[in-house]
Amino acid sequence: MPKNRPDRRLAARPSAASPAVLDHDLLGDIRALIESARQQTARAVNSTMVTLYWHVGKRIREEILHEQRAEYGEQIVATLSQQLAAEYGRGYSRSNLFYMVQFAETFPDLEIVQSLSGQLSWTHFLQLLPMGDRLKRDFYAEMCRLERWSVRTLRHKIDHLLFERTAVAKKPEKLIERDWVRSRNMATLGAG
Repeated sequence: MPKNRPDRRLAARPSAASPAVLDHDLLGDIRALIESARQQTARAVNSTMVTLYWHVGKRIREEILHEQRAEYGEQIVATLSQQLAAEYGRGYSRSNLFYMVQFAETFPDLEIVQSLSGQLSWTHFLQLLPMGDRLKRDFYAEMCRLERWSVRTLRHKIDHLLFERTAVAKKPEKLIERDWVRSRNMATLGAG
C-alpha cells in the first residue's frame, strides 16, 4: 500500500488563507544574487577552459610537433583528435587542437594567459590568433580586458581598423611596450 504523501505540487502553492504578497525588493535581490553567481560561474569555467586549451596546445607542441610542424606530427594530432572528440566532444577537433597549439605559440607566457582569461573567452583569443603583429594583438587583448568588449565588439573594432587609426599605432614600439607593461602591472596590483 502506498504511503500517504502530501502532493508536492499542492504544497508549493500559496494557500487561500495566506495572501501571496511578494516583497519586490526581496525578489529583486534574490534575482541579482542568482545572476551574479551565474556570471561568476561562467567566468570561472571560461578561465579554466582557456587555461586548459593553452596547456593542451603546449603539450602537443612540445611532445608531438617538437616545436615544428612535421607531417607525422599532423597525423598523430589527427588521431589524437579522433580519440578526444569521441570522448569529450567536437571541441577537440583536429582544427581546434591546432588552434590550441597556435594559442600556446602566440601567447607563450601562461601568466599573461591566466590574467587575460578572466575577461577574454576562447572565442576572443581565436580572433586575436591570426594577428601577426604582436603589438596589435596586445593592443586588442588589452582593450578587451579594460573595456570588457564582447567578441562582436572586438570583431567590429578589428574590421574597422581601430589599432591602425589610433595614436598608439604611431608611437614608437618601445614606448607602447612600456605602457602595456605598466598597465598590466597596475592590473596585477589591483587584483592582488
